[in-house]
Amino acid sequence: MKVARFQFDGEISFGVLDQSENGQEIELVELTGDPMVAGFDTTGRRIRLEDARLLAPVIPRSKVVCIGKNYADHVEEMKNVTGGEAPEEPLLFLKPNTSVIGPGEPILRPAISNRVEHEGELAMVIGAVTKDVSEEDALKHVFGFTCANDVTARDLQIKDGQWTRGKGFDTFCPLGPVIETDPDLSDARVVTRVNGEVRQEGRTSQLIHSLARIVAFASQAFTLLPGDVILTGTPAGVGLLESGDTVEVEIEGIGILRNPVL
Repeated sequence: MKVARFQFDGEISFGVLDQSENGQEIELVELTGDPMVAGFDTTGRRIRLEDARLLAPVIPRSKVVCIGKNYADHVEEMKNVTGGEAPEEPLLFLKPNTSVIGPGEPILRPAISNRVEHEGELAMVIGAVTKDVSEEDALKHVFGFTCANDVTARDLQIKDGQWTRGKGFDTFCPLGPVIETDPDLSDARVVTRVNGEVRQEGRTSQLIHSLARIVAFASQAFTLLPGDVILTGTPAGVGLLESGDTVEVEIEGIGILRNPVL
């Protein structure tokens, strides 16, 4: 099931993507509220997808938890940049929820950085209060999955020696276009394109630390709240974003997250 957060006729609503009666269009079946709180009861209204503006499918209540160096090929390409081997445990860092934007919204390159880069990733959306959960039960606490771009001011990340500023600017966490509640992620393709050119390509089967391991590990450190988001790591091929670019993150079974760069 694909869940969207959208704006239509001046109002923000939640909906589920569905085929129109003629089967030629995609419509949004409007929900009575946020499905993480109100469930999937509908208002009965159907809205053509092309008539609505998709927003970030979730605004994290408290935080965006990120996992660094979770693809072996990315670890290798970063050795001369941030150093280090593949971590034995998930490497955690945070982005503020003020970094979140939705599909179509512009990524703003900060004036104090000369090296802003893309990092396409699979993201998990937490659906229940989660603390000290086991790996066996971890994914029961996940509401669904979406596409993410862990935009990074690489020069500031290197200069600071830690990642908060370089990863945390406003607009540095695009999410969307929808939350898929039940994708097949056993071997899903993750690809990032800039101006139509493939820059990154990997598969979820290549994650060093599994999705369940990530949720369980993060829950040992933080209480995860409904709506919190976990970014799961990026494949090799991270690279420069310039003003005027369009960057896309596509995950098989979920959709395409597309953002312009200013």
